[in-house]
Amino acid sequence: MKPTPLLLLVPFVWPSSVLAQPVPQQPSSPHVWRPSQKTDAAATFTYTRFTLMGTFVTQPHDQASNVPALALDCIPGKGSHGRKGKLLVANLLVGTALKIVYVEPEEIRGMSYYPKIAIRYRIDDAKADKEEQWSAGTDKTSASIPKDSLKDFLRAHTVAITADDDHGSQVAMKFDMPDPTPVEQGCNVDEPKE
Repeated sequence: MKPTPLLLLVPFVWPSSVLAQPVPQQPSSPHVWRPSQKTDAAATFTYTRFTLMGTFVTQPHDQASNVPALALDCIPGKGSHGRKGKLLVANLLVGTALKIVYVEPEEIRGMSYYPKIAIRYRIDDAKADKEEQWSAGTDKTSASIPKDSLKDFLRAHTVAITADDDHGSQVAMKFDMPDPTPVEQGCNVDEPKE
């Protein structure tokens, strides 16, 4: 008996289908807290900056400014000893010179007045704006967000903020607030003041 060759049937695969097709990248949502590692000016410690980008509803006169942002600088918690992170500072970054209002301190010591920025903000669909005076950043294009206001922001869905630029024109910004979990874990915003 003559042996019969055994044929193996192997399906033919076109070479082009074997190559891995790149998976189309989903556009990353601009409404997330983006962490980045930073070092202080004296290079003595590192901290995490959480940044949330917003949009201008009313553009500033300075077309060079990009987009507004909320930036939170936090020292992360250490180890498994239950030590939580700590909020260093929270800032509204506008990118254009803001109108400075000089406020008289409660107790006068010398001739000092505090540079402040008049801020109006609305959380979600509230009927009325809250008005506050926030400390101006050294470059006068940012303002320091008080911790109580920041807590309100983190629990909101949207935050609309308005300030005046150095020409007296209104600059309106809007922030769609994402899940606050990364910030709450990294910054421990609810920690009582020491």
